[in-house]
Amino acid sequence: MAVGGVGTSLLLMAGIMVTVGLCRRLTRRRLRAHQRLCTFLLEMFSTFQICACTNELCLLGNVEPKPHTALTLTYGFTVLHGLTLTGSTCNPCGTLQPMWGGGISVKMGGLKIAAQFVAAVLARGFMHFIWSLEMAEPHFGALSQGCSNPMQTTETQAFCIELLFSVVFQLTILRVESVNPKYRVHLIALLITMLVYAGGNLTGAVFNPALAFSLHATCFYDKFLSYSLVYWIAPSLGTILVAFIWDEILPRIS
Repeated sequence: MAVGGVGTSLLLMAGIMVTVGLCRRLTRRRLRAHQRLCTFLLEMFSTFQICACTNELCLLGNVEPKPHTALTLTYGFTVLHGLTLTGSTCNPCGTLQPMWGGGISVKMGGLKIAAQFVAAVLARGFMHFIWSLEMAEPHFGALSQGCSNPMQTTETQAFCIELLFSVVFQLTILRVESVNPKYRVHLIALLITMLVYAGGNLTGAVFNPALAFSLHATCFYDKFLSYSLVYWIAPSLGTILVAFIWDEILPRIS
């Protein structure tokens, strides 16, 4: 893949991040008095950024040298997301965690999850429109790929992998809450990069139901039950398991 094509993709993702940043800033200024609408839009814009950029990053997975380039981009953009999207979870599992512990109401949690899935659909539609313009080499033929078949193992193994990764990720999020934010974002980015390296070739290592739907909507349409079990139910169960252990078991032990 030509360097120019990669550069165009990077500029596209940078443009998305700048635009989302401006939208978030405008939302905070103009809609601060309307709490629910403000919360919905902030979560939607943030999740849109992650879904849109990850859709584009998936096209760069075969850039040489493999897998170093893809992992470096994964780490770098995860850090940028962490620095620019403070206050947003961008992951239904990350919203389930405080809902279970009573940190946010069911109504507010449902509002955030709805915003995340709306953003997932919008991001997929937007990126398909961008790819149809074929502005860069990675976009050529991107729309004709259909389901990319991210599950390269049995359904049971894929379920266990996404469940395990969700447990590890959510547990780490809880453990690093007290860490200085400028270090925490790098720790989380490093963990995500390691999980992608460990399981990316088996399930894609998504552990985010909204992101999974944005990346693999065609697969959900073709095999809804299998993909919903692996990419929705498994990470959600992992999150509930972590929340139960963290809130119910560990306090009793300590």
